[in-house]
Amino acid sequence: MGEHKTTTPTPHIAAKFGEIAKTVLMPGDPLRSKMIAETFLSDAKLVNNVRGVQGYTGTYKGVPVTVMASGMGMPSMGIYSYELFNFYDVDNIIRVGTAGSFHRDVRVRDVVLAEGACTDSNYAAQYALPGTFAPVASYRLLSAAVGAADELGVRYHVGNVVSSDRFYNDVENSLDWAKMGVLAVEMEAAALYMNAARAEKHALAVCTVSDHLVTGEDTTVEERQNSFTSMMKIALETAVRVSE
Repeated sequence: MGEHKTTTPTPHIAAKFGEIAKTVLMPGDPLRSKMIAETFLSDAKLVNNVRGVQGYTGTYKGVPVTVMASGMGMPSMGIYSYELFNFYDVDNIIRVGTAGSFHRDVRVRDVVLAEGACTDSNYAAQYALPGTFAPVASYRLLSAAVGAADELGVRYHVGNVVSSDRFYNDVENSLDWAKMGVLAVEMEAAALYMNAARAEKHALAVCTVSDHLVTGEDTTVEERQNSFTSMMKIALETAVRVSE
């Protein structure tokens, strides 16, 4: 993607070409991005703050890593991941976010590694395909994340999620996805996976279950912003593994 080097900075990212690492962790929340950088990265430098979407580049165990927020929803994820893959020559994007569980055995604070991402979005229409595209994670990243989760002793689940365009539904039928074995709902992975496929790059969503749509169990805003460190460690260790 060298032909894109002269097009940075982009309309949404202020970093110069070379200031963003090959692997990017993407939380939705800019404050979580700041927390990850300050907690886990060495020599973290702020490389983007356009629209308050904070991005930092530093190192983790000697491996260059950028952490930058994606914002909420597929349109926002679509913009940032597209620019990172296509203009900044990023190879790997790992979403670190939250999801709502559909299953009793997928508990609050468990980690879900999204092998695939169903969606109710029209995002794939842009590709004018003669059918329905199935967005899936990069096996390279997924395999590394499973290994990292096992080594860390984290309770996790590998399976399908659904990326929804809606947080508030007029018709309460979200749980219908569960009958097809979908584990949880979130709002960004499908767009990330589609952008990665189109750019021939790698993507994975690592999500912590923040609320349970069956039991009603929930977590606080502060906990979602400042904790959930298991998924962050999985993502960072994955970055190390794929750099080797």
